[in-house]
Amino acid sequence: MADIDLKAMQEEPAGTAYTGTMKISVVSSIGLIPVANATVTVSYTGDPDSTLAELTTDISGQTPTITLEAPPLDLSLDPEITEQPYSEYNIKVTADGYEPVLVTGSEIFANELSLQPIQMNPLASTEEEEKVVTIPAHTLFGEYPPKIPEDEIKTVAETGEIVLSRVVIPEYIIVHDGAPGDQTAPNYWVRYRDYIKNVASCEIYSTWPESALYANILAIQSFTLNRVYTEWYRNQGYDFTITSSTAYDQKWVYGRNIYQNIDYIVDTVFANFLSRPGVQQPIFTSYCDGNRVTCNGLSQWGSKYLGDEGYSAIEIIRYYYGNDMYINSAELISGVPSSWPGYDLGIGASGEKVRQLQTQLNRIARNYPAIPTITADGIYGPATAEAVRTFQRIFNLPQTGVTDYATWYEISEIFVGVSRLAEPG
Repeated sequence: MADIDLKAMQEEPAGTAYTGTMKISVVSSIGLIPVANATVTVSYTGDPDSTLAELTTDISGQTPTITLEAPPLDLSLDPEITEQPYSEYNIKVTADGYEPVLVTGSEIFANELSLQPIQMNPLASTEEEEKVVTIPAHTLFGEYPPKIPEDEIKTVAETGEIVLSRVVIPEYIIVHDGAPGDQTAPNYWVRYRDYIKNVASCEIYSTWPESALYANILAIQSFTLNRVYTEWYRNQGYDFTITSSTAYDQKWVYGRNIYQNIDYIVDTVFANFLSRPGVQQPIFTSYCDGNRVTCNGLSQWGSKYLGDEGYSAIEIIRYYYGNDMYINSAELISGVPSSWPGYDLGIGASGEKVRQLQTQLNRIARNYPAIPTITADGIYGPATAEAVRTFQRIFNLPQTGVTDYATWYEISEIFVGVSRLAEPG
C-alpha cells in the first residue's frame, strides 16, 4: 500500500510546519489473526466529528503510513516548556464480524512514526457494542503520583516462598491496571516485549537521543525483571506481576500507541538488565522525571541532556547508578521454540536453524499471506530472504532480508502466537 500524506488532503492551518506519521495494525483479540478490509477513520481528538482520513486495512491488517500534524519538535526536548509536545488523534475501526473499536488520544510527535495496535473482539451477538480505549496524558506531561521509594536489592527471607534461581525473560507479564489493593482493577496478560515497549512509550519521549532511550529502556527492563525474579507481588498474596500505578511501579496503558524507534530498540535488547557484582537479582532501578520529581536513581530528563552531550547508554547508567553497574543478559528466554543461533542468518547460510526459520515463516504465512511460502530445505536462498524481508516490513523491522537477533525472536514470538490458535482452551 502506498503511504498517504494528509497534508495534500486538507488545508494546512497557518503556522503549522511539523508532522509525524502513524501506521495502524488491526488484529482479532482471539489469536494473531489480521483483520483485512477494516475501515479506519482518523480525526483530531479535539474535533472527533471531522474526519481527516478514511483508510482500509490490507491482508496483513495494516493501514498505509499516514502523515499527521504535530506540535514543534522542540516542545518535547525541554522540560521547562509547558505546552503539550504531541498532538492527539482518535481512531475508529469497524469491520464485518467484529465489534467496533474507538481509540482516543493516540499521541503523535514531530518526526516520529507511531505504531497504533488495535485489537477487535469478534461479534458475540448481532449487537455491536463499541469498545473504547482511552490513552491518558503522557507521564512527562500529565500529573501522576511519584514513585514510593524502595530498596534497589530486595531482601527475600528464606521461608520457602517463591524466588527464581536465575533470571528468565518471561513470555508474559500480568499487569494489574491500578494500585495493588484495588480489587476493581483488571489484570491483563501482556507479552513481555510488548509490555516494555508500552511502558517506554508512556515514560519517555521517543524524540530523545538514542543513547538516552536505550538507558531508560534498560532501567525499565531491570525494574520489571526485579519484580519477576523476586515474585514481589505474588509473595504478598497477589495474582499479578506488576501494576500500572506510578506510585508503585511504572506507567502502562492498555491499547496505547508505541514508537518505531522504541519498538526496535526493545527488540534488540529485550534480554538485557542491570546488575551489580555479586548480586544475582536484576537491580530494582528507581527512576523519575528529574524535573518535577527527583529520586535516588535515573533522571529521565537528565538522561536526555547526557545523551545530547554524547554520553553512551552505559555512561548514562553509571552516571546515575555508579560505576559498578553493568549490563547483563538473561540466558533463558521463555516461550520461544529455539534460541537465536548466535550469528545473523543470510543468503548462503544453511542447516537446522535455517530449516526451523523457514518452517516458522510458512506457518506465519497462513495468517499473513503477504509472506511468500518457501521450501523448508535448510538453505537460505533468495526466496527465504524475500520472505524474511516481507515479515520485517509487516512487523516494523529494518527490511534487510537478513535474520538478525531482533528478527529471529520476532519470528519466534509471532510463530508461537499463531500456532496457539489451533490449541484447545
